[in-house]
Amino acid sequence: MNGTRTPARARFSIERTYDASIEEVWALWTTTSGIESWWGPEGFEVTVTSLDLRPGGELLYMMTAVAPEMAAFMKQSGMPLTTQCRLTYTEVSPKRRLAYRTLADFVPGVEPYHIDTVVEFQATNGGVKLITSFDAMHDDLWTERSRAGHESELRKLDALLAARGKGDPRP
Repeated sequence: MNGTRTPARARFSIERTYDASIEEVWALWTTTSGIESWWGPEGFEVTVTSLDLRPGGELLYMMTAVAPEMAAFMKQSGMPLTTQCRLTYTEVSPKRRLAYRTLADFVPGVEPYHIDTVVEFQATNGGVKLITSFDAMHDDLWTERSRAGHESELRKLDALLAARGKGDPRP
């Protein structure tokens, strides 16, 4: 070994169970219209510019702060209101598992680094269990921001499925 290996970072997971079909939940994660309907934390909107759903393929999207408090936070943090985001799929197992890697290149003063995410879809009696696991970020503050952002994002998915008459999600 030449000593250049990056040490493994901690991971955190969020679980949800939905009264919805696995096909419907999978489509919300893997189609342009599905992703645009809920992706991104509360207070942000997403516009997909390219989707290539295969290992090595990419999802490119623009994420824009639209809520006044989010726009203020972005400005205060020295970040633009709209950010182009890219993720690269590392695994696509239809209706079972998605894995992807994103580049954290948006933190002022921090060298860009990769974050891995795994989403597992498990059929349950009458629904779907979703387990989403994420790499921690470079420090505790940004890891907590990441966790809060993912929780916020999944609340949007919760609300979308509830509005479609699929019942309340169960954490």
